[in-house]
Amino acid sequence: MHLDSFDLPALSTRLGAALKARGWKLVTAESCTGGWIAQAVTAVAGSSDWFDRGYVTYSNAAKRDELAVSEATLQAFGAVSEQVTAELARGALQRSGCDIAVAVSGIAGPSGGTPQKPVGTVCFAWAARNGAAPITQTHRLGGDRAAIRERAVIVALQGVLQLAELAS
Repeated sequence: MHLDSFDLPALSTRLGAALKARGWKLVTAESCTGGWIAQAVTAVAGSSDWFDRGYVTYSNAAKRDELAVSEATLQAFGAVSEQVTAELARGALQRSGCDIAVAVSGIAGPSGGTPQKPVGTVCFAWAARNGAAPITQTHRLGGDRAAIRERAVIVALQGVLQLAELAS
C-alpha cells in the first residue's frame, strides 16, 4: 500500500457514497490525528448525510471520561494499543448511536517513541453496530509528524470503507 499516492478528498467522497448508500452514520474517535479524520470527511459536500460526530480524546483522561476506556486497559496496554482503540471504537458507537466507528491512537513524534512502540506506531479499530468485535490493526507509518498523521487518516478511512463494503 503506497499511501503517498492516495487522494484524500476522493477517498472521503467514495466513503461518503458507500455510507450514504447504506443509510449509515460515521463516528470518529481520534487521538494522534487530532480531528483530521473528521476534517477530511466534512470537507465533502453533503457529509452531514453520513457523518454524525467526532471525538478527539487526546489525553488518557479524555479517553476514560468521553468514551469509557477502562483505566485497567490503559494501564495494561498503554494508550497506543489495539485494546484501547477497540474500546474507543465501542465507546464511540455506544455514545453516539452511529452505525460505524473508527478509532485511532498513535505516536506521531518526533518524540514519545520507545523500542517497543517507536515513532510511527499507530493503532486502529473499526467497529460496526452489528455486535461483531472491532477489527484492529497496528501500522508502522514513516515520515515526519505531519506525514504520519496524514497516513493514519488515509488508513483509517480505507478501513471504514472496507468495513462498509464487507457489510453489504
